[in-house]
Amino acid sequence: MTTYQEYKAKIAELENLAESARKDEITKAKEQIATIMRDYGLTIADLGATAKAKVSKPRAPVPTKYRDDATGQTWTGRGRAPKWLEGKNKDDYLIK
Repeated sequence: MTTYQEYKAKIAELENLAESARKDEITKAKEQIATIMRDYGLTIADLGATAKAKVSKPRAPVPTKYRDDATGQTWTGRGRAPKWLEGKNKDDYLIK
């Protein structure tokens, strides 16, 4: 029967083998990329032009939906209800 320590030793050995295989594959991939770039006269700047930057639109603030007139605290109605609204009727605090 194989012991826990033997399994741990095998895992460590396999992780070392996997890391060296990964390094070898990365080296080969870099060589292939360099060859293609040389053959076609490409530069790093040429590669950057094809990558599209994700443009996000700024979000408009969510309008306040509930207000406690006594304390001035507000809530948009999104997410978890605040503590000041627990056990109370939300309709009583609705901004009209």
